[in-house]
Amino acid sequence: MTHHPTTPSGHPGVAELISFIDASPTPYHAVATAQALLDGAGFFALDPLHHWDAEEVAQPAYVVRDGSIIAWVPGQDRSADAALRIIGAHTDSPGLRVRPRPDRSTAGWRQLGIEVYGGALRNSWLDRDLGLAGRVAVRADAVRDDGSDTASHYEDRIAPPQRHGHPASTHLTFRTAGAVMRVPQLAIHLDRDVSTAGLVLNPQQHLTPVWGLGEATDGGFRRFLAEQVGVEPTDVIAWDAMAFDVQPSSVIGVDGELLAAPRLDDLACCWGAIRSLIDTSKVDLPPEHTAVVVLNDHEEVGSTTATGADGAWLAQVLERRAAALGGERVDLLRSLADSMLASADMAHATHPNYPERHEPQHHIRSGGGPVIKHNVNARYATESRGAAAFRTACEHAGVHIQEYSHRGDLPCGSTIGPLTAAQLAIDTVDVGMAMLSMHSVRELMAVADVEPMRSAFAAWFRSP
Repeated sequence: MTHHPTTPSGHPGVAELISFIDASPTPYHAVATAQALLDGAGFFALDPLHHWDAEEVAQPAYVVRDGSIIAWVPGQDRSADAALRIIGAHTDSPGLRVRPRPDRSTAGWRQLGIEVYGGALRNSWLDRDLGLAGRVAVRADAVRDDGSDTASHYEDRIAPPQRHGHPASTHLTFRTAGAVMRVPQLAIHLDRDVSTAGLVLNPQQHLTPVWGLGEATDGGFRRFLAEQVGVEPTDVIAWDAMAFDVQPSSVIGVDGELLAAPRLDDLACCWGAIRSLIDTSKVDLPPEHTAVVVLNDHEEVGSTTATGADGAWLAQVLERRAAALGGERVDLLRSLADSMLASADMAHATHPNYPERHEPQHHIRSGGGPVIKHNVNARYATESRGAAAFRTACEHAGVHIQEYSHRGDLPCGSTIGPLTAAQLAIDTVDVGMAMLSMHSVRELMAVADVEPMRSAFAAWFRSP
């Protein structure tokens, strides 16, 4: 009898995590998906261009900017200098993004010019059926909501805030219904050394997808986007478009113990943070501290953007919130002095085929619970105070903790943790869930780690 693994009983969050990931092929979609969860839980949506008052910010609320979102649940102390318990994660993942002038053709193949975003495992994008998703900037007067325009029913539309009158442009999100392109690998007959010397991929030359036959015409991609969002090609001004693997997430393994999915890094932590914040909003007694979630964009390319962790947006939102509560900047600074951040980003499980690539005293087991990540050179922001606080919170929740330390003769990756810690001067711990195939088009984690992640994050929000 053929075995078909399904979502295992006893792991109710796995199906919800899968839905979150599959609905979120881009940071903009991830934010919209998080927004929908928060709206369903009764959170108040704040307009970033309007004045915020005490009543608005002293309730579960959130604010959105592009591919980032900040949300909170007030604690027992509603004053401007009350301490915060923050979880930070990121909405972006490495991959392929479309250039401004992408139309090209070679040897009778129509192709789409792309750039590699972040530290993608390039080989994993070969021979995958790829869709396209993202957002399109269009002329505002091209979008009508009277029912006569095909774009009026696009549920993924995200309009930026407006201060005065009608803006010159607005954004529509899009997602193709299926695959539209593929990056074909060179046949082994034309690369006899690939199995012995290894595969070498030039990001300029070897990762350009094919998406049709014949000669490319200038403006072809623009016309494609116009059809996707229901406007005329002349109304398309700019775009942020990226490839995604159309294969849905799935539970696999002989006993259904594994979750194979795209963008686990870091949508798994994004979902865990948002779901735990919603859980916190529903308890009868509010947590002692205000619980905050920040999902930043652009972590995979250094975070130095308007919505990245190395930018000012989180500090600005927290300062506006403190001001709405009647406080001054000094009150926010007092708050931060007593606050803590858990930077949540996926962690390396010990690879069964490459155990020698890991620090021998710090092997990490998938299914073994959340991981505290350490690096004395501050690639992770964990110090003893933050590590102790997270470990204590997990002990109270009955969640087992693992400790990760990177091998000393290999370069270590990083997270939003050091950047946010530096921006806010806040005590920080870096944590994550164990996984394999990090930065691949398709990654792997244990289903048994999903619920402990949610419990650990909820305990962090409730910790004294």
